[in-house]
Amino acid sequence: MGHQVFVDGPEYETIAGCGSNLGIFDPFTILEINFYCDNYGLDTISVGTSIAFVMECYEMGLIDQTHTGGLALPFGHRANTLELIHQMGQGDGFGEIVGKGIWRMKRIFATEYGADSRILEDIGMESKGLEFSEYMTKKSLAQQGGYGLALKGPQHDEAWLFWIWCIFMPTFEQKAENLYWFPMWRTWFSLCGLCKLPWNDVIPEDNKDTPELAKVMKHIGWYTEYFSAVTGRNSTPDDLITMSEAVYNFQRIFNLKMGFGRREHDTLPHRAMGPVTEEEYESRKDRYDSQLKKTHGVGLAGKDTAEKVALLRTFREERYEKLKGVVYQRRGWTQDGIPTVATVKRLGIDFPDVLKILKENGVTA
Repeated sequence: MGHQVFVDGPEYETIAGCGSNLGIFDPFTILEINFYCDNYGLDTISVGTSIAFVMECYEMGLIDQTHTGGLALPFGHRANTLELIHQMGQGDGFGEIVGKGIWRMKRIFATEYGADSRILEDIGMESKGLEFSEYMTKKSLAQQGGYGLALKGPQHDEAWLFWIWCIFMPTFEQKAENLYWFPMWRTWFSLCGLCKLPWNDVIPEDNKDTPELAKVMKHIGWYTEYFSAVTGRNSTPDDLITMSEAVYNFQRIFNLKMGFGRREHDTLPHRAMGPVTEEEYESRKDRYDSQLKKTHGVGLAGKDTAEKVALLRTFREERYEKLKGVVYQRRGWTQDGIPTVATVKRLGIDFPDVLKILKENGVTA
């Protein structure tokens, strides 16, 4: 009592990414990893997810010590993990390659090391060149959409539809609606420099009596009143969403201008959807068998694990593609994921350069 205490420890993403993802459970090693990432200016999410990818490639025999400069990199190797981080921070050795991130590593491992590109695509936890933050998405279609459809890649700024919120949106239609609405609302926080914590981290008791539990509309109303009072603009919740829509669609079109921003870019590694290997399937065999039988009506008699993995993959990828199409429609985009002319006109961003980009990409209506 009476003493000042200063606490500087790793955040939960760091503990997950640079701890359990790497098979490292010693807290002091995780603290040391965090310390060096801070000092090198490295993001602990991308570092942890990238090194986990390298370790799995190493254990699967996709790369070996001839590629890593002699470093043994199985899961749990604390000393060599730290050595690799030093190399990443200093741009030396194998660490220079790891520091390029998973998107580039997949291409280097395939073209220069001869690794199977199909497996690399399945296990490389990145989308749009950004490493996954530390949420397991394979149990949640909404979170898959949140990561895969995010403009900036799989982070939790745009659509943080993780476990508790998915309980509030059990139907396919609700998931699709909130994959339109959540990114717009969270974009609004960034536009105004406001914190989202009072919105959905402190849920009012009477929220359970509202028709759209996930949106926490009572708090939305308070944010709207606050915005109206500060700006003098008498606004509704829909007005705030429209502000974000204009920005969000402009960002999507900018992505398109840079060669991205289409359906093909809203992809996920299969591990984000379901088990990649037979071992993964067997680790939760009862759960996956039950889903095949009850959800998809598949008879499993006589089917081996490889067949079941392939079946589950087909069902989950089809479901994700269906979700993308419905979300695109709700956002006012084509089925290729491009905002329509009608959408940009409605939002007041139908500038000549915008219309030119859309026309160059086959969108004229």
